[in-house]
Amino acid sequence: MQYRALGRSGIRVSQYCLGSMTWGTQNSEAEGHAQINAALDAGINFIDTAEMYPTTPLSPETAGRTEEIIGTWVAKYGRRDDVVLATKVVGEGYKGIRDGAPISPATITVAVEASLRRLQTDVIDLYQLHWPNRGSYHFRKWHSFDPTTQNARVKEDIFEVLTALDGLVKAGKIRAIGLSNESTWGAAQFLEIAERNGLPRAVTTQNEYSLLCRHFDLDFAELSHHEDVGLLAFSPLAAGILTGKYIGGATPEGSRKSINNVLGGRLTDRIETPVEEYAAVAKKHGLDFAQMSLAFCASRPHMTSIIFGATTMDQLSTALGAADLTLSQAVLDDIHAVYLRHPIPM
Repeated sequence: MQYRALGRSGIRVSQYCLGSMTWGTQNSEAEGHAQINAALDAGINFIDTAEMYPTTPLSPETAGRTEEIIGTWVAKYGRRDDVVLATKVVGEGYKGIRDGAPISPATITVAVEASLRRLQTDVIDLYQLHWPNRGSYHFRKWHSFDPTTQNARVKEDIFEVLTALDGLVKAGKIRAIGLSNESTWGAAQFLEIAERNGLPRAVTTQNEYSLLCRHFDLDFAELSHHEDVGLLAFSPLAAGILTGKYIGGATPEGSRKSINNVLGGRLTDRIETPVEEYAAVAKKHGLDFAQMSLAFCASRPHMTSIIFGATTMDQLSTALGAADLTLSQAVLDDIHAVYLRHPIPM
């Protein structure tokens, strides 16, 4: 397992991160604990969660349950110092938590205290803003820019949020802060306002990234390189699409597709051909399709850590196997050829 710097925070994390959003619905507490133990045994030291998890399915009644499962693991095994814990404050508009209130000093204070209680810890290593108040281009919303959705107070909002986070860092409740579902312009504003006012600097952004979703490769990758804001890639297997299990319209029992048949808008006619072509590249080179997809993400220069989730121990074992895989130039060339034919299929 390789380890990488979490921006300029001084924290080092494994290049693969254990995602947790199925714990509490698709996975039981015992299964969540087993996944954490297996991941740590394989060298992973990084766990990502959020106050709104689990999300399969998303429900106000289960919000916070995933953090609770991590907390009971901390209490049971006493290995808090072995893991870097990352969680998130929910963004504006989700009515299931705080009635959809925007991220603000007041909501951050409440959310941090609640997450600390559920996680049974004194400090959150990485605290992330799940999505910006002004809205996000993510969640299949990146087809065009809509200025009518923009908050006229966006810079004031950022300053107020960073000021609140600064207080929590100084109080020892947060070690570092990160963004999520953010744009290049938004990340640049967070960095500039932080630098100008001596406030905490974002060390990462958690955005979607996979063979099928490579928007980050453009201007955000340039910002990432020059400003040390690494990518935490979520959905590196495109909600399971890049394992090949849905090829031909298949819907395995208990799969995410059986709960959400369009996989959050990812499953469209446009992706059938590129998925088949990427699967053919894996077959040509004798690689597991899922492991190739994960290893491709690990090969990217802007990558800090790749967040993967699993609902079974077999899936977890497959994902962990990607840590030992380095793609040859021949494989990368074949991947690039598919990318040139299908640059933005999702």
